[in-house]
Amino acid sequence: MSGRATDADLPKAKIRILEGTRQGEEIRFRFNPNEYSVDKSMNYGEQSVAGITTPLTQFVSGKAETLSMELFFDVTEDESTNDVRDRIERLDALLSIDGQLHAPPKCRFVWGTLEFKAVMESANKRFTLFQQDGTPLRARADVSFKRYRTPEEQSKATPKLSADRRTVWEVTASDTLWLIADEEYGDPGQWRPIAEANDLSDPRRLEPGTTLVVPKLESDGR
Repeated sequence: MSGRATDADLPKAKIRILEGTRQGEEIRFRFNPNEYSVDKSMNYGEQSVAGITTPLTQFVSGKAETLSMELFFDVTEDESTNDVRDRIERLDALLSIDGQLHAPPKCRFVWGTLEFKAVMESANKRFTLFQQDGTPLRARADVSFKRYRTPEEQSKATPKLSADRRTVWEVTASDTLWLIADEEYGDPGQWRPIAEANDLSDPRRLEPGTTLVVPKLESDGR
């Protein structure tokens, strides 16, 4: 009978540095995170259209996914060091400018089935247990990674579809050519092909109940 894996069952999380003077180096963690979060969002712009009160919302671009978690460090039973800074400050390499790259290096966070190629965006360290002389023994770090993908990787992952079919649209009282173009093509600026296909002398005046032809968009190469 299968059940939830315990921390002892899971492989230990690690960060692999992918480039620069420390390429190939791995930062291994003795303790796995209790949880992590992945945030994904999009950028949208607004386009004002004469005659309507609410601007059109138009997709502009995506944002890089962000992976966030809390990492735990403890050297109370570590025979190789009695200062937790020897462990936690290894993260600084991911937030420091590399001499070869003139930028912080890219890395890959790996934990079980999770692999996240990224740059480290931030690391907030908190020291929570100390020896009598003030040497820290235990710490937590809130870390955030921003996903990195090359243009080639993004192009392969993003299917590009075009409005390559002819459709029809029944006009209602609230319709405008800009709204129809936005709905059919994803771009309100593509209203002219609809106006030309229907011989509209005044594209701002549409008759409710009429049917408009929405032509397919020709590619730039035609």
